[in-house]
Amino acid sequence: MQRELITLEVAGQLFGLDIMAILEIRAWSPVTLLPQVPDYVSGVVNLRGTVVPVLDLSVRLGWEATEATSRNPIIVSDWDGQARGLIVDSVNDIVSFDADSLQKPDAIANDKVAGFIEGLAPIGDNMVMILNLAKLMNDEELSLAA
Repeated sequence: MQRELITLEVAGQLFGLDIMAILEIRAWSPVTLLPQVPDYVSGVVNLRGTVVPVLDLSVRLGWEATEATSRNPIIVSDWDGQARGLIVDSVNDIVSFDADSLQKPDAIANDKVAGFIEGLAPIGDNMVMILNLAKLMNDEELSLAA
């Protein structure tokens, strides 16, 4: 069975998100800061009248904060019926791969990132880390920002 992903980059690393979870990819717009939210929540944006929490994917993965500019897209995804944005460095391409080729992330088991990875997919000459959206978004503190 074939799966389709959107590939993206964060901190020089290549990731993939299931295309069916993506609502839209939008240009950067300034966020409104919120008090007492997790450090990976950059703030919220207004998306056609809906308040959308925006996460800095780099911070969520345990790395340094993204210094967002007009070049940083926001990937708006659907999580449990709610729109949530992810700040990334760039969006690359739509790719497909054979789901049977997905490899468990055992090779990066000691890395904090491994907890957010569904698996590794060989795409061309690259290994793409497939993000597990449920694990990225499943946080009680994050629900307070929504």
